[in-house]
Amino acid sequence: MALVYEKKWKIFFLVATSIFMSTLDSSIVNVALPYMMQDLQTDLKTIQWVVLVYLVIVSSLLLTFGRLSDIKGRKLVYVMGFAIFVAGSLLCGMARTPLSLIISRAVQGGGASMLMACSPALIVDAFPVQERGKALGMIGAVVAAGLTTGPVVGGIILEYLSWRYIFYINIPIGTAAVIGGLVVLKGAGSGTGSHEPMDKTGSILLILILSGLIIFMTQISKWGMMSIPSLSFAGLGILAGIAFLINETKSDYPLFDLELLKIKLFIFPVMSSAILFAALFVIIFMMPFYLTYPCGFSASKTGLIMIVPFLFLLVVSPVSGVMYDKIGSRRLCMTGMSVLSISLISLMTLHPSMGVGSILWRIALAGIGTALFVSPNNTVIMSCVPLPRRGIASGAVATARNLGMVIGVALAGLIFTSSFSTLTNGSSLENYLAAMEPFFMISFKRTMAMGAVLSVLGIVVTFARGKEHVNKG
Repeated sequence: MALVYEKKWKIFFLVATSIFMSTLDSSIVNVALPYMMQDLQTDLKTIQWVVLVYLVIVSSLLLTFGRLSDIKGRKLVYVMGFAIFVAGSLLCGMARTPLSLIISRAVQGGGASMLMACSPALIVDAFPVQERGKALGMIGAVVAAGLTTGPVVGGIILEYLSWRYIFYINIPIGTAAVIGGLVVLKGAGSGTGSHEPMDKTGSILLILILSGLIIFMTQISKWGMMSIPSLSFAGLGILAGIAFLINETKSDYPLFDLELLKIKLFIFPVMSSAILFAALFVIIFMMPFYLTYPCGFSASKTGLIMIVPFLFLLVVSPVSGVMYDKIGSRRLCMTGMSVLSISLISLMTLHPSMGVGSILWRIALAGIGTALFVSPNNTVIMSCVPLPRRGIASGAVATARNLGMVIGVALAGLIFTSSFSTLTNGSSLENYLAAMEPFFMISFKRTMAMGAVLSVLGIVVTFARGKEHVNKG
């Protein structure tokens, strides 16, 4: 009995390590973007792909690797995922051109998607039913801790070392985790799978959907709405989407069970989750540039400021989980989305002459709103889905979250770059001068306004889920 007890907590520690590192890596890079842009002598349109390609790859492959872990076993996917993540980190640190960094981030994202896809399943496999809620709740705290630590660690590294060390730091920890995975997961019930066939067509089509639409969104300002490249990539995403729906209907072993789309308390919360993370990442992506350029803050100070939303996420998330048991998700999620809207609207009034306190309370609202929303929203999704489909539902939630992040970064980059370039007669952010501050602030406010529109749409979608009739037990 004691051996079983020890085994499950070893697995928990392994999973916590993978989740902490993958979330840390997604938040640590945002603080480093201005430094990467300067060192590699590139522009905002290009450097945003360091964030985007990671999120696109993770979003595209989550369902695929989640399904693969069911078929081939968790151990194989987990260990391979960490090995690829470490290799990608090494390549990122060694990159000497923007293109090589973006390609390396794609490799790293592939490894991260393998880790994210099978980590919750490893916890469910290892813990008895009565302990799964507690274990998954603790994993939620690890996610918040990773997002919180990223900006601080990134700020300290950038203050004293090259931005390359934000990737090198992953190598010793990741290598130890690969060895740990081989040892701890041996005979843990995670090494075998169902050996059912893989929906390879669905996996490829999902990648084409996301790649086509994201490239369309990020390049539209450069190519123009009605240009051949824009229409080609938009058409690719739409056609792949239609083909995906047809394929999933006909497949005996689909990547995604389309029956879930008939469940109102699944589809509307998943949609609102994507919208919330899109609005949130407008803030997360743009704030480091605001703090670095008009405000002139150091990397360490920027990192400390960017920790604030995630601190509130860490503190408020458990409270919203308890409140869900009493009042359900609809009111909590609408309140959370409304608070995020207020944060975005208040950021439109921000000015570099204001004190740090004026920045902190505005971005703190974003953290509070997100914390009020996420836990109840995820709980209602998992509560309304039949038990045999909870793995697919979990993958869909993670995909929606990451897709939302991608959309937020893409739209923020599009709005800001288009506005700033127009106002400065073609100048880009890497050539920033103090005289450009008014143009930066106009572009910044327009970007925040777009985020506010997204969050208001999120309130409408959240309301549309209707009343709940789910078993919260």
